[in-house]
Amino acid sequence: MDPLDSVRLRPLMARGEGRPEVVVGMIDGPVALSHPDLLGARIREVSGAAHPSCLREDSLACTHGTFVAGVLAAKRDSQAPAICPGCTLLIRPIFTESTNGSRQMPSAAPEELAAAIVDSVDAGARIINLSAALVHPSSRGERQLQTALDYTARRGVLVIAAAGNQGTISSSAVTRHPWVIPVAGCDSQGIPTPESNLGNSIGRRGLAAPAQNITSLGANGGFQTFGGTSAAAPFVTGALALLWSEFPAAFAGELKLAIMQSRRRARTTLVPPLLDAWEAYQTLEAQGPKSYEKQE
Repeated sequence: MDPLDSVRLRPLMARGEGRPEVVVGMIDGPVALSHPDLLGARIREVSGAAHPSCLREDSLACTHGTFVAGVLAAKRDSQAPAICPGCTLLIRPIFTESTNGSRQMPSAAPEELAAAIVDSVDAGARIINLSAALVHPSSRGERQLQTALDYTARRGVLVIAAAGNQGTISSSAVTRHPWVIPVAGCDSQGIPTPESNLGNSIGRRGLAAPAQNITSLGANGGFQTFGGTSAAAPFVTGALALLWSEFPAAFAGELKLAIMQSRRRARTTLVPPLLDAWEAYQTLEAQGPKSYEKQE
């Protein structure tokens, strides 16, 4: 099944490409901004961020960042999913452009990730997409990360985080945070992929999204196909960006509740339910003016 169909994103995408005032913060690698399918996209960088565009197209950071950007912001006739190209993509690079040949999820220290989160919020992000494994954990670094995530909750900035690709029952300082929506990877049938991390916090507060054979933009101007929870997370991020575009007066908590109620959620499970973007739209539409007034 097509990845967009499996999470019922196509009917939501048919309603529009998203609004520019919905700013999606992408904390990832730099992006090959010269890619033909990104030309004309609403992309800006966090002020002061180093090298938002790729210096080395063969680096993991560049290929990873460009791939995620394509899922979110490529033009709609691209081979990439191109979920919300009408929204604004805010780039906050965090990964260095090494060429070690690894295809694993890039990593960052908790202190670095905390700083990137605060930078993105202060630059106007309303939704943040995280795809980073944590390295060199320390109590001080995790406290800083907790403070940064608390800041997103106070500011009403939604945070979507890849669950990780170690194939373990585990959690991290990010996926344990109650405001974060962790995203596990699944196949076309909604079954968790062998490499996707699962766990109590992921199962209770997360979602699953397509993570196999996803085609998006390549840093060399072409396309690349890979998977993992880094590929899954922007499906949830893009869905939320389109929902916020359709219901611009909604509060962050209302959007989060609507998308988390999609599909029935078991009380105790390690496996989160599959994203259902259209059901979330229908939930918000049914609420009408009871909690907010929809703006045309």
